[in-house]
Amino acid sequence: MFEDKTLVCKDCGEEFVFTAREQEFYESKGFVNEPQRCKPCRDKRKAAARGPREMHEATCAACGGVARVPFIPRDDRPVYCSECFAKMKEQEAAEEAPAQTETEE
Repeated sequence: MFEDKTLVCKDCGEEFVFTAREQEFYESKGFVNEPQRCKPCRDKRKAAARGPREMHEATCAACGGVARVPFIPRDDRPVYCSECFAKMKEQEAAEEAPAQTETEE
């Protein structure tokens, strides 16, 4: 059985927890070494290796403003700016919340 371990990140020097669940995952994948970096440093390292994302401009289907997106927009699908996309997600979550409570009863 695994137990949480506190490790020290080799990049930033901060302590981080290598959880029992993460240890089980590592074992299931055949990894033999413990992680040497905390999650933020691992993410930063991956992003640096990947390079900058190419962004494309499109017109927001909701407000008509400029939307910068990491994919090539298609004419058959609407594109939304960050603000309109966030509003839509909030509305969807609000609409789903009452439906979930009804199905739980």
